[in-house]
Amino acid sequence: MPAPRFGLAFRSGKQYLLKDGVLDFAERAVVLILFIYFANKMLPRFAHLIITEIAHPELVWLAASTNVQAALLVVSESLAVFLMLTRRFATTVSRRPLDWVLSLMAVTAPLLVVPVASSTFVPSQIASALMIAGMIIQISAKAVLWRSFGLVPANRGIKTKGPYRFVRHPMYAGYTLTHIGFLLGFPSLQNSLLYLTVFLIEIARLVREELALNQDPLYREYASRVRYRLLPGVF
Repeated sequence: MPAPRFGLAFRSGKQYLLKDGVLDFAERAVVLILFIYFANKMLPRFAHLIITEIAHPELVWLAASTNVQAALLVVSESLAVFLMLTRRFATTVSRRPLDWVLSLMAVTAPLLVVPVASSTFVPSQIASALMIAGMIIQISAKAVLWRSFGLVPANRGIKTKGPYRFVRHPMYAGYTLTHIGFLLGFPSLQNSLLYLTVFLIEIARLVREELALNQDPLYREYASRVRYRLLPGVF
């Protein structure tokens, strides 16, 4: 009875691809919705900053670090949306609810940060330098991933160049560095607890990602060469 078995396998394969297509569409839709929320929240602030600096040109130099941070933030988040909408289809993608929950929590929780007064204990230059460095690392990691970028654990190709030569999850390292810089510049108990939660979620998230990627011998070979996940010599 080989023909019926082949027909059943073919139908099962089509159903599998259909489900993966639905999940892929859902992930892209979530990112697009979050970007619209981000744009609606941040663009008025950017517009106010630009209008103020046009009216008072002497403030441009004084607000140089703020201008750089704003520009990098827009580039980082816009690049993420562009890559999500143009990425290649994954060879394997997680269907585990926990992986989806962790991914969604990781990208939505930072939006709950509450603006507070700037710190008087840490020089603003240090906080700004950490945030700028973190965003540059994020952007460079996304640029290397390019059409392999995604939120939910999946195998869209193994990348080993750029910041991936030093740690296996440089994008998470960049976000963590940015969060540390923000907390040093604008400390508060609520934001500290929020970013600590985000950090723990990111740890769980990268562990789950590696469970999926370790099925690929290319990733296992890469992990044997690049031992650390976030911080060389530590973790």
